[in-house]
Amino acid sequence: MTAPLDEETSTLLRAFEDGTLDAFPHAAHVRVAWAYARALPLMDAIAKTKAGIMRLATAKGAPEKYHETITWAFVVLVHEKVAADPELAWGDFARAHPELFDAGALRRYYSPETLASPLARRAFVLPDARR
Repeated sequence: MTAPLDEETSTLLRAFEDGTLDAFPHAAHVRVAWAYARALPLMDAIAKTKAGIMRLATAKGAPEKYHETITWAFVVLVHEKVAADPELAWGDFARAHPELFDAGALRRYYSPETLASPLARRAFVLPDARR
């Protein structure tokens, strides 16, 4: 059983889920993915993250900003790290995995052309870059 979420994370999740966030920077994406990974199976975490991002993008009048491959890939990366040590509190998790806070971290797995493609925006695309 994982420890309960801290108040700051709980507040972020409520605002994310009800679509009232003013901004949703990359670090907040990682924190939401971390919170969901601690509580949900991978596919449920992906579904909730996708729904929340789409809700926020639509509320801001920019539903085209949603990117399926980036969402899936980051949720999978975070989920893997949480699975390895599910008891880490947010601050400890963030310090242990600074690579997750680099918005360009997916370049390790994807070519720029793939991530920029219309297909990757609308459907999950498997990684194509060689490590």
